[in-house]
Amino acid sequence: MNERTKKIVTAALIAALTCVATMIIKIPSPLKGYLNLGDCMVLVAGWFLSPAYGFLAAGFGSALADIFSGYMIYAPATFAIKGIMALVAYFGGKLFRKNFGNLTSRIISGAVAELLMILGYFMFEGVMYGFILSAVNIPANGVQGVVGLILGIVLMGIIEKCKLSQG
Repeated sequence: MNERTKKIVTAALIAALTCVATMIIKIPSPLKGYLNLGDCMVLVAGWFLSPAYGFLAAGFGSALADIFSGYMIYAPATFAIKGIMALVAYFGGKLFRKNFGNLTSRIISGAVAELLMILGYFMFEGVMYGFILSAVNIPANGVQGVVGLILGIVLMGIIEKCKLSQG
């Protein structure tokens, strides 16, 4: 199997795992959305894949979960927000790794990515339902972000211990 095929297969696997992680536990949030575990795989997509593959794996996997779960209206916003999260994880991880090491760079890049997720859904839901009402979901999205960050870091530790690589 050539390198390009391996990268596509790996990205497709991470997209599928993102979809499953998002759908496996869904806790309804006040504004017709839901809390889930998918953010851990979104961050893994960013830390493990190249920027383009990470963006697509995180975006498609998360958006498919919205579609399969009956949250179609969220799918386009989710695709963009989760894809951008993966990009932030990738570039932030690279930027901070030189000075702070893997763990700290993942904490920083993951926290920034999760803050962008909170802001992204606040803006999307603000347009949909009004910004005052949209603020109701900020704490729930914050909890999702913290859990996603912790689980993402744990998963990357497992991936590294297993000596898995992109190629």
